[in-house]
Amino acid sequence: MIKLSIIILTWNNIDATRQCLSSLLPVMERSDVEAIVIDNASTDGTQEALRREFPQVRLTCNSTNRGIAAARNQGFMRATGAKLLILDNDTIVNREAIEGMERYLDEHSDVGLCACRMTDAQGNQQPSFRAYPGVRSKLRSILRLQRRKFNYKTDADGSIEPLYVIGACQMMKREAVSQIGMLDEAIFYGPEDADYCLRLRQAGWRIKYLPQYSIIHAYQRATARNPFSWLGYKHIKGLLHLYTKYRRIN
Repeated sequence: MIKLSIIILTWNNIDATRQCLSSLLPVMERSDVEAIVIDNASTDGTQEALRREFPQVRLTCNSTNRGIAAARNQGFMRATGAKLLILDNDTIVNREAIEGMERYLDEHSDVGLCACRMTDAQGNQQPSFRAYPGVRSKLRSILRLQRRKFNYKTDADGSIEPLYVIGACQMMKREAVSQIGMLDEAIFYGPEDADYCLRLRQAGWRIKYLPQYSIIHAYQRATARNPFSWLGYKHIKGLLHLYTKYRRIN
């Protein structure tokens, strides 16, 4: 029986993907874990390298870049585990964090999704849980202004209950995914993670951030480097879809 399905999306970043999968090797040694990689039509040799270096990985190769939501949905459909872990390919993980999140979901029946703390390689903490991605917060991000501080509920065990956690690391229960369905494929790139957490909350599930566990995240966000690129356009289009869907811009 597979207890955990790990789903990783790749697109033209073989070095980061190789490092991510290498960090997962101690977890993939478990007989109840499967690793699924969805490649969005990479042209840098990713597909050939993964077949050669990580034959234990279940690889799906797309002929075109299908975007984040659609590709991750392919991973959802291939996954057989009781829990599903979404990871960005620029993360470096450890067994303690992954198994800690698994235990937390097992011990809390009302929590549908959890995430751990993320830092850069130097140990600097990243803002991995957030408030609603409204217009003002996005403008502050584009203009590189200091983020607003929000008060979040902290439980006795130190966990935090935010509105949503970013999709670089999200572990969820199979029954929660079965209840609310797939990611919204109308969102090609960003904010599919916020939308999914909002849908989980609407369905009665709790979202938890666990600061006691930590992984490394390179945070290679293309739209932060160039908000007017093709991906930047796709991100804005996804935000407009989100605002229309929830009838809310802030």
